[in-house]
Amino acid sequence: MAVDGNLNMIGYGLAAIGPGIGIGLIFAAYINGVARQPEAQSRLQTIAILGFALAEALAIIGIALAFVL
Repeated sequence: MAVDGNLNMIGYGLAAIGPGIGIGLIFAAYINGVARQPEAQSRLQTIAILGFALAEALAIIGIALAFVL
């Protein structure tokens, strides 16, 4: 059985699992925080968006490396 294609994309697919889980955990923590303290929503939202951007940046860097390498 021959495998055709590029192994970089398989590596990227496996590497994208981490940011996906991270984003899920970030927004789960955000929802829990807002449910416990609704008055802190604006403060928690800023932190959640920043965390989302950083986790998503890992996925974007991963796909860039998959194409370059």
